[in-house]
Amino acid sequence: MKIYLVAGLALIAMASAAVADQVAQPSSIDATTFQYNSYYSQPADTLPTVTHADPASSAAEPAPLAAASCCEPSCGCEPSCGCDDGCCGDSCCGDACGCGSTCCGGGCSLLGDCCLGDAWTLKGEVDPCGCCAIDFGGWTQFGYHSDNARLSQNRNDNLAFNDREDRLNLQQQWFWAEKVADGSCGFDWGFRADLMYGTDAQKTQAFGNPAGSWDFANGWDYGNGAAGFNYGWAMPQLYLEIAKGDWSVIAGHFYTLVGYEVVTAPDNFFYSHALTMFNSEPFTHTGVLATYSGMDNVELYGGWTAGWDTGFDQYGDGSSFLGGFSTNLTDDVAFTYITTMGDFGARSRGFGAPALGAGGDYSHSLVFDVAVSDNVNYVFQSDLVGIDDRNGTVTANDQVGINQYLFYTMNDCWAAGTRLEWWKSDGFSYQELTMGLNYKPHANVIVRPELRYDWTASDAAAANMGFADASTYNNWSFGCDVILTY
Repeated sequence: MKIYLVAGLALIAMASAAVADQVAQPSSIDATTFQYNSYYSQPADTLPTVTHADPASSAAEPAPLAAASCCEPSCGCEPSCGCDDGCCGDSCCGDACGCGSTCCGGGCSLLGDCCLGDAWTLKGEVDPCGCCAIDFGGWTQFGYHSDNARLSQNRNDNLAFNDREDRLNLQQQWFWAEKVADGSCGFDWGFRADLMYGTDAQKTQAFGNPAGSWDFANGWDYGNGAAGFNYGWAMPQLYLEIAKGDWSVIAGHFYTLVGYEVVTAPDNFFYSHALTMFNSEPFTHTGVLATYSGMDNVELYGGWTAGWDTGFDQYGDGSSFLGGFSTNLTDDVAFTYITTMGDFGARSRGFGAPALGAGGDYSHSLVFDVAVSDNVNYVFQSDLVGIDDRNGTVTANDQVGINQYLFYTMNDCWAAGTRLEWWKSDGFSYQELTMGLNYKPHANVIVRPELRYDWTASDAAAANMGFADASTYNNWSFGCDVILTY
C-alpha cells in the first residue's frame, strides 16, 4: 500500500511542477456535485455540450426555496429562482438568446450556428416558476452495438455494459429526485434518490454486497443467460445531505468520485465505456462523504465507505477511505486526485470468500482537464489499483489504466471526440480506440454514433480474457444510441 501511495504522490508532484510556471491560478474552482457528473472543474465553452443540465448540474446551483413568491429573497440571500432570465421568448428566433435569425429558416450548416430550442423538463411542466424545493426528472436511452464490448465473451454475461449485441436495447430508463442542501444561509438539508430500469441495471446494482441485500441478487433482475433479457432495476443513489457555509456532508448510498466516465448516460461523450472505467473503478459506495469548499482554488473531499459497490450493507470487513481534492492548476488546466484506501470488501478478497480482516488496498484516479482552445478540450486520466490479495483467489488485483480524450466542439449541435486507452491487468495489456460524434437535434435529444477498435498484441493476454488468440480478440465494432432527457 505504501508503494502505491508514494507513486500517487509522486505523479501529483510531477504534474504540479509541469504547470506551475504557466498561467496564474484562478481565484476559485467549480463547486462539487454528487450527481455523478464531472465534479472537477471543466471550462464550459470548450467542452462538448453533451451533459444535460437537469440531473448533472442541478447540484451546482442552490435549489429553489419553497416560498409564496418565486422572486422573494430568503434570509438576506439573493433570490433562489430568477424570474428575469433575459430569454423568455422563442430561444431559436430571438437574437437575445444567442441564435441568429437565419436559424429560424432551418438553414444552419454543420459548422455554423444551430438552435437547440428550450429543453422541456418534468419539473418545468409541473412547477414552471421553480418554487418547489424538490427537483426531479429522468431520461430514456436506447442503444445498438454490433458486437459485445471486449472482456465480455457471451451475451448477458455482465462483464461489460454493452453485452447484448446486435439488437436494440433499452439500456437506461432513469428517474431521479432531489432537494439540494444550500448552506449559504445557514443549516439546510437535502436528499437524492435515483432509480433505473434497463440492461445497464445489473451492472449498476450494489454487486459488492452479499447476495440478497439491497438491489443485488434480491429479486430486482429479469432474465439471465444467453436467451434471457438481462433487464432489471437498480437504485444507485439514496442519501441525505446537510450543508452549512462551505461544508456539505452526504450520508447513505451514493456514486463514487473515482474516475472520469460515469454510469449516467447523458454525462458521457461516448456510448461505450473505457475498460478502465468498468474494471478498475467502483461505481457506488455506502457511507459518509464531506466536501469543503472554503479554500481558495481548492475543494477537498473526505469520508468513510463500506468498501466498493455496496448498498446499505458490508461485504466481510469492507471499510475504506474515500477522498481527495480538485483544483485549477492554471486558467486552462483543472486537476483532480481521488483515492480509496483500506478494505474494498468483495473486490479485495474475491466474491464468496470469507472475511479475512483489514486490508491494505489502494487505488487512485488522476484527471487532468485541459482547455486547449475555445473549441478543443483534452482530458488525461490515469487509474491505479493495488489489492492486498489476502486469500490468493483474487484474479484482477493490480491494474493501471491511461485514458486520453480529445473533444472538438463544432457548435451547440455537433461535437467530435476520440478516446485512446491502454489498460493493464496483472501483467496483460489491452488497448482500445474509439471515435465518435455527438449530435443534438434538440435540447432534449442527443445521438451518439461511434466506431471502436479493441486490440492486444499478446495471445496470452487474449487467452486471459477467454479468447483463443489475439486475432480473435482484436475487433472493430459500431454502436449508436439515442438519449431523451426530461
